[in-house]
Amino acid sequence: MAVYQAPIRDMRFVLHELMSVEDLAKLEGYEDATPDLIDAVLEEAGKVTENVLFPLNRSGDEEGCVYENGVVRTPSGFKEAYSAFVEGGWPSLNCDPAFGGQGLPHTVSLMVSEMICSANLSFGMYPGLSHGAYSALAKYGTDELKETYLPKLVDGTWSGTMCLTEPHCGTDLGLCRTKAEPLEDGSYDITGTKIFISAGEHDLTDNILHLVLARTPDAPKGIKGISLFLVPKFLPNPDGTPGARNGVMCGAIEHKMGIKASSTCVMNFDGAKGWLVGSLNKGMRAMFTMMNEARLLVGIQGLGLGSVSYQGAVAYAKERTQGRSLSGVKHPDKSADPIIVHPDVRRMLLTQRAYAEGCRALGAWVAKELDISHKHSDAARREEADDFVQLMTPIVKALFTDMGYESANIGMQVLGGHGFIREHGMEQYVRDCRIAQIYEGTNGIQALDLIGRKLPAHAGRYLRRFFHPVQSYIEANIADERLAEFVQPLAKAFVRLQQATAALAQKGMSNQEEAASTATDYLRLFGLVAMSYMWCKAATVALDKLDEDKAFYQAKLDTARFFTAKILPQTGALFSTLMAGGDTLMAMDEDAF
Repeated sequence: MAVYQAPIRDMRFVLHELMSVEDLAKLEGYEDATPDLIDAVLEEAGKVTENVLFPLNRSGDEEGCVYENGVVRTPSGFKEAYSAFVEGGWPSLNCDPAFGGQGLPHTVSLMVSEMICSANLSFGMYPGLSHGAYSALAKYGTDELKETYLPKLVDGTWSGTMCLTEPHCGTDLGLCRTKAEPLEDGSYDITGTKIFISAGEHDLTDNILHLVLARTPDAPKGIKGISLFLVPKFLPNPDGTPGARNGVMCGAIEHKMGIKASSTCVMNFDGAKGWLVGSLNKGMRAMFTMMNEARLLVGIQGLGLGSVSYQGAVAYAKERTQGRSLSGVKHPDKSADPIIVHPDVRRMLLTQRAYAEGCRALGAWVAKELDISHKHSDAARREEADDFVQLMTPIVKALFTDMGYESANIGMQVLGGHGFIREHGMEQYVRDCRIAQIYEGTNGIQALDLIGRKLPAHAGRYLRRFFHPVQSYIEANIADERLAEFVQPLAKAFVRLQQATAALAQKGMSNQEEAASTATDYLRLFGLVAMSYMWCKAATVALDKLDEDKAFYQAKLDTARFFTAKILPQTGALFSTLMAGGDTLMAMDEDAF
């Protein structure tokens, strides 16, 4: 049987001891984000995810969504769970109080999102997409659109989607064919088909708000001619209630490998009434507000599923008895020792743990900078924080989901044949996690974004937001004997990253194809160095507090040592691969494949 317990102790460590999240309470708008309030939110979120969402995970996967004549029904129990979710105020956690939100930091909502993704990823897709729609409207919508739609998105009675992909265009959105004809009243007539639309149709909310990319008749070709439109399922009445049905219908739902309780829809827009969001032909700028937030959230999906898979693997490894310890019997009262005594099982469990705790810490660093970019009083500090978030977004999305999928597979491997069957729930994590490496831009696209957009941006300014704090930490701690086993390997890996960055920049100027051939390896190298920095800081705290909570901090140190000794050395192989270039990728004739 699958197990899940919200990792609140480690979340508190990350927020309070590693990130000093209480500093955010000094920023205007976050004054109420005290440690006591944050801990209370985490505790309540743990109860909801453990007791309401997690019990529906397997049944939702087995039942799936049902489509009939344009209507989608979510699995049994989802409507009741969503009502409880809304009543608890969870959709409004980090939304603007001006529209009914609670105004808590993103750093806190990230932890809650992880719990939701661990407990029931399919369920989490519905409010997750809504928050992306909220963010785009809050930033680019007119006052009238905000007043009409934001309160409903914030309280969760209405939900949202992002409608980008069409049958012939995914990554290359400049090929978008959906049409937007201007009408006399200032609205637009939207016609076209979108595919792979998460939460495009369902029975959880009274209305669904679609944010749709489309092209006006006189728009420039390509990406510069794309605009963003708000298209509600039901046109609101003057009193704010859902009114007449708009010209948008679900044509089908996809039958997928995983996240089966999340409705992935084909959406047909047939003369649907929509309103412009942001400026004409500037739709991608507004859509990127949703996409960047979605990419961070998808990274957290990988973390959440890797974390819950680790818990299931540990529980099984402590109970399953097979063979005896190679160093001598550990449980003489049993016919065999639990498999957790075996070195290879421990290798797998420690890999899962190192990934989960490392990603949790790195994600919190990015989330805190996101909060600072929104709320800090100093414009220069806001710019620095935004630079950092821009740089790290593709890394969080790709690294966390790669590691999450690897961890889910490891968890299934720990259980052996029992992991391959449904009873223990481990195979579902593998199926659910696989999509995270694909949607919101495949991980290969994230790597290209990192090297093609983020590295050269503003003459390398983004890179300084990461390189400078890491360099400062290394210089301040390299001579500390207590930290030598952590900081010295970080320093070596950091040098590799610096050298790879310089080589990549040089190659990119002369041969973009050559640079692109190493992008995925570069992103992984960058991510491992970032995680090593987090593990060094975690070890620093743990060493100082070892006497306060021996079991917790000793486990933190043991995991930091494992990451540093067994995972960080991958940077050496990645560096060699990077420096080998891309000739071997491009040399083979196309017809030879």
